[in-house]
Amino acid sequence: MIFYIAKKEMKEIRRSKSFLWMAVIIVLMGGSSFFLSYNHYTDKEEQRELARVGERERWLGQGSKNPHSAAHYGTYAFKPNSALSLVDPGVEKFTGVSVFLESHARNEAEQVAAADQTGLSRFGDITPDFILLFIIPLIIIIMSHQTITRERQAQTLRLIKMQGVSNFQFIVGKWLGNYLPIVVLSTIIFVLATLTITLVNATFDWSFIVAMAVIYLVYFAIITSISVSISALSKNSGISLVVLLVFWIVSCLAIPKIASSYTNGEYPYPSRQQFQNAVAEDKSKGIDGHDPWNEASKKLEQETLQTYQVSSLEELPFNFDAYRMQKGEEHEAQVYYKHYENLKAVYKQQSEVYRRLAVFSPFLPVRFMSMSLAHTDYSTHWNFTDEAEKHRIEMQRILNTNFAENSKLGEWSYRADESLLAEIPEFEFEFPGFSETIQENRSNIFVLALWSMASIGFLFIASTRL
Repeated sequence: MIFYIAKKEMKEIRRSKSFLWMAVIIVLMGGSSFFLSYNHYTDKEEQRELARVGERERWLGQGSKNPHSAAHYGTYAFKPNSALSLVDPGVEKFTGVSVFLESHARNEAEQVAAADQTGLSRFGDITPDFILLFIIPLIIIIMSHQTITRERQAQTLRLIKMQGVSNFQFIVGKWLGNYLPIVVLSTIIFVLATLTITLVNATFDWSFIVAMAVIYLVYFAIITSISVSISALSKNSGISLVVLLVFWIVSCLAIPKIASSYTNGEYPYPSRQQFQNAVAEDKSKGIDGHDPWNEASKKLEQETLQTYQVSSLEELPFNFDAYRMQKGEEHEAQVYYKHYENLKAVYKQQSEVYRRLAVFSPFLPVRFMSMSLAHTDYSTHWNFTDEAEKHRIEMQRILNTNFAENSKLGEWSYRADESLLAEIPEFEFEFPGFSETIQENRSNIFVLALWSMASIGFLFIASTRL
């Protein structure tokens, strides 16, 4: 009986020209968004590859050079493109794609795409994730808001119940009849995604896109359950539509905005000026690699002389100038680590608030999981900048150690062979694996599971009021 009701519902939806038109528009929008995303991705990938190869050639082409001069000359670390950014670009437009690695400083990511766009960009882009997160839930509401009120207003609900159909069978059949067309529509979107990803990355780990498809289908199931339940509890279609539109506005627009404003007010990041001043103050308290008269440098000098049981720096078996610079680098790396950990602590506090507020909107956990699976979230960006910093520290260690071990005190004219530059490996960054990504999203999965159970419970309660 459930499938008969579902079949009848789908037949009515198919006859409805409004749904067919909406479906055609969604498919066209999806196709256009993937076409635009593909062009953006391939253009970005081409620029990244050109920059990466050119930067490596520039680094290796310095020839014989003083190691510390090479450290100041610097090089770049580039973030790879994630294939699933074609579906969900996340926050990549605002985070930057490369980090300049140089001596004495941890730099922020550069080449922020949003900085090159006009003010119109703040109105949003037509991307696949926008269609999945905002448009399809709206279609579900438009399609489902009258699924039961229509039967009630036409007096057919009583006739159906007289046929021996239970309330539960009737409402589940209606739910299934409204959900299956959305499953078909979503499948078309993800087939387009699969075809587009195949064009750019044949070795892609498909478990990520399968997981993303499942999460969106759960999201649509929740929206369908709420829509059918509201329709069952409403006296007429107008009231049902208004209630559901308010729910869509609150859950998809208002709560994310409120969450953003609240977290920024409750756990604010320091301003750039405050951050730079705090870093400079802590750096001044330790060794300055270029200042031999610095208090910490003089203390290091005395400790080194005592350790090696010599009376002057010239008697040391290495170049103390380079040794001091390496110690200065280690001190500065600790300072940067401390202050960036403070920033990450703020990020974690804000994320915790978002996770708590997710119980008020199914949009939030789905949004976070979608970005995480696409590797376009803030967490992945933090991982990239941390790995770039580790690479910078190792780069400085190799260069300063070579300088210290192969020259004498005051020998600033020392030139290392160009083979030293090849000892600095090219920066590589790998995205977290599937298991690790799922592990990081346990709380989001838990909240989404709660929403699923609550929506099913709501559907059951609504069935008792028919």
